[in-house]
Amino acid sequence: MLTIFNLLSLEAQESKKYEPTWESLSQYKSPKWFQDAKLGIFIHWGVYAVPEYGNEWYGYQMYRKKKTNHNTGKTYQEDNPTYQYHVKTYGEPGEFGYKDFIPMFKGENFDAKEWISLFKKAGAKYVVPVGEHCDGFAMYNSSHTRWNAVDMGPKRDVLGELAVEARNEHLKVGSSSHLAFGYKWWAYDKNFDTTNPEFQDFYLKPHGYLDPPTPEFLDLFYKRSMDMIEKYKLDLMWFDFGFCAPEYEENRLKILSDYYNLATQWNKEVVLNYKKIGWEPIPDGAAVLDLERGKLDRIRELPWQTDTSIGRNSWSYVKDWQTKPAGELIDDFVDIVSKNGNLLLNVGPKADGTIPNDQKQVLLEIGEWLQINGEAIYETRPWIMYGEGKTRSKMGDHTEYEVHTMTENDIRFTVKGNTIYAFVMDWPTADILITSFSTRLTSLADPIKNISFLGSNEKISWERNENGLKIHKPQTKVGKHAFAFKIELEKAFDGIYRGNKN
Repeated sequence: MLTIFNLLSLEAQESKKYEPTWESLSQYKSPKWFQDAKLGIFIHWGVYAVPEYGNEWYGYQMYRKKKTNHNTGKTYQEDNPTYQYHVKTYGEPGEFGYKDFIPMFKGENFDAKEWISLFKKAGAKYVVPVGEHCDGFAMYNSSHTRWNAVDMGPKRDVLGELAVEARNEHLKVGSSSHLAFGYKWWAYDKNFDTTNPEFQDFYLKPHGYLDPPTPEFLDLFYKRSMDMIEKYKLDLMWFDFGFCAPEYEENRLKILSDYYNLATQWNKEVVLNYKKIGWEPIPDGAAVLDLERGKLDRIRELPWQTDTSIGRNSWSYVKDWQTKPAGELIDDFVDIVSKNGNLLLNVGPKADGTIPNDQKQVLLEIGEWLQINGEAIYETRPWIMYGEGKTRSKMGDHTEYEVHTMTENDIRFTVKGNTIYAFVMDWPTADILITSFSTRLTSLADPIKNISFLGSNEKISWERNENGLKIHKPQTKVGKHAFAFKIELEKAFDGIYRGNKN
């Protein structure tokens, strides 16, 4: 009997490998599946899709008559166009509040299998539906709020259905929580429905904009986060900026340690994504850094991720949605992968559950490109340098708006085994010179065995000297974006980047 008890105690200790301390959490290693996957799909679908106006912050904006600084709560003299639109279209927020969009959010054409099929054709390896945005409406079968998609709106377990279909197609499954910022989401006025006690479990108890979240809210945030993680055995959990605030420190420690311990019990490797907000909310390596609508300007030794949207002006569907061209996204994708990152690319379905054709076409074009170039993307790692050329990314969140078009003189590298892949970022007008392969650089002077052009059977001529590697321009163009040359070395390359973690 004592032996059985000791075995059970040992198993319990092994399943509780992580303690809620940063020292303990520093044991974490990001999984190989994530580093190999490279491309995930983010899905912003929720109540905010109903008005089709502004963006996913509609609920925040519709209660504020004047423009507001969302960091400080300071109001400006300018009228808020979302508030004006709401009053004109639906009436005052006291007559028609955000909650009144929920019955209109029917998702009658939502087909999880169809969505996942599209994402797989796009070449994605994981999928991350928004579990709950700042509005607090849960897109899953929540045990902690009646305001969820099973009991209201579509009356479907959206996250659950997507998880089943994704795993049927061997995709990893994640979800996102934006709820931490939800404590600042609503504005309170005696004439708004946000102050009606009947709906306090949705809009929260009225409080000041800069008031810290109450212990009750922090506890609810923890429970709702873990509810998603446990119920769907998530491979990835993504947290928005609010999670990084100082008052969430205890939650960060608890959620990370509990999640990692559950993963040990489940015998799976998991990822938790976080963001920085001017300081280090999670020590390097204890989770996976994510940058919103931005990239890095260098290789990072630790894996990282960019999340961005197909929509230039919104994450959720709006009538004036501006779709980025596939070529721009592919250029960003290659640049990110060359620096040891992943791309989490967002779609914004309509309230009825359909994904608009312009978004579909972008995904399919990326998928077609990956059919040709996937071997230079999946399961690769960064080389000792990410690339050549004058085009540089600006580093940090929300830097993508400074778009710089890649040219034929911009080259990006990835490596796998004895192969270095060189992406020429636009179709060359002449022979290609890669100076990084100069014979003067003795550390990179491994003999080249063969060079080929992905997607083509054409024999590629090349020569190498002290000026670099000169690849003669192929006669026939294959594809439309970022052209990959496969440079096979005589032996496996062992000089993978081992530089800055940041």
